[in-house]
Amino acid sequence: MLNIIRDKKKFAILFFTVLIIDTAVKINLPAVPYRYFSKPWVLGLLIAYYYFNNEAAIKRNFSWTMLALVCFFLADFLIINHENMYLLMTSLFIYSVAKLFLCFRFSHKSDFQVRRLIPFSIAIFIYTVGLVSYIYEDLGNYFLPTLMSYFISLLLCQFAYLRKEVVDRKSYLSVFYGVICYMISEGIMVIKTFKTDVPYQDFSIMFFYATGVYFMVHGVIIEKRLEDV
Repeated sequence: MLNIIRDKKKFAILFFTVLIIDTAVKINLPAVPYRYFSKPWVLGLLIAYYYFNNEAAIKRNFSWTMLALVCFFLADFLIINHENMYLLMTSLFIYSVAKLFLCFRFSHKSDFQVRRLIPFSIAIFIYTVGLVSYIYEDLGNYFLPTLMSYFISLLLCQFAYLRKEVVDRKSYLSVFYGVICYMISEGIMVIKTFKTDVPYQDFSIMFFYATGVYFMVHGVIIEKRLEDV
């Protein structure tokens, strides 16, 4: 098993196989109790993948990523029963904390051009405002937690974007695509929970979420700082 986890190609096959199984369970079987057995494997594998493949030279970078993955794992467990208001609120908070940890991991001290960041930030801001405006009337007591969660997602996206020209292209694209996939999943989940059903929502939420976290973790593992290349 450890040989598969250490082999990036074999792990990808294993991970997406487990993801497909969990998605099939989500679509075809009651959430309780079946997803309490299938879902933890998804993030559990990613935690093992990162732990056994991490080569971070800076210790705090390892800590930030591992803390984020543990938070994702806990939030995934809680959100299975998302009809429970208290569990849903707690999971939203833990997801936000996980994204903050990733913001810390993706941050760097290298200089960047503000003018390059402005158009990207405007685009992401428009997306966030548009989505929140669409579901605003249905949020009720969830308005503030949802707004804060999306504000952190905006920060996460910006930090991922600012890794450009600081790390190698493969790592940069993997992390950036991962953040985009995560935000797509987040958007579908919020619309489904508070507004209306979305076509293929059960498949899309889990697929984009898990794929997003996978690409972020993979990008961190293969990261090479340009000054070190």
